[in-house]
Amino acid sequence: MTDATSATSPTPIAAPPPIPAPPTPPTRVLLADDHTLVRRGVRLILDGEPDLTVVAEAGDGAEAVERARAGDIDLAVLDVAMPRMTGLQAARELSRRLPALPILILTMYDNEQYFFEALKAGAGGYVLKSVADRDLVEACRAVVRDEPFIYPGAERALVRSYLDRLHRGDGVDGLPERPITEREEEILKLVAEGHTSREIGALLYISAKTVERHRANLLHKLGMRDRLELTRYAIRAGLVDP
Repeated sequence: MTDATSATSPTPIAAPPPIPAPPTPPTRVLLADDHTLVRRGVRLILDGEPDLTVVAEAGDGAEAVERARAGDIDLAVLDVAMPRMTGLQAARELSRRLPALPILILTMYDNEQYFFEALKAGAGGYVLKSVADRDLVEACRAVVRDEPFIYPGAERALVRSYLDRLHRGDGVDGLPERPITEREEEILKLVAEGHTSREIGALLYISAKTVERHRANLLHKLGMRDRLELTRYAIRAGLVDP
């Protein structure tokens, strides 16, 4: 005889399947390099990843700053040596105007000075073009997570600089000082590129007279006599290509 209670028990209702979380949108990358072929190659690397997509390109640092300020950018990847404004200058400007924007420096220069300048400018990572196929994607992801990315050679530079400062008794908080101000560096680069004082003033929104004053300060600080010597210095400092 069937139990009346069990015969009338309701059939259990299955729980609805969990709603899948919406896919995370890919990181939107701004890529700045003055060489079209380099940008094309780097774009192929980044666009080949599901979580990265290049949405904007720039041919110089000034254009990169303008494009980043227009919005819809999650990461700026900047070359060091570019016309009008270097990648380091652009990084400093972006750090001031968009402090939450992650910045990654991508460069051919395995140079301690540039590496330290990149850190001071606000970059979260420094990648060499020679190993971009190996390190670039990992570096982009790390910087977006607000984690620093340091290539192996730079680790040695950091340790050496730390030990040197300890040996000199300078402490460990500061990084190497720059011989000229950021504004003087901007003007030095434009002078070396052959711009007149009036053209430089128009680019930087200052008067030609102010440009001349900065140039005189540069000559005095660096112990130089003319534009030619300033240009040679700018080449050695990596502000312009030889």
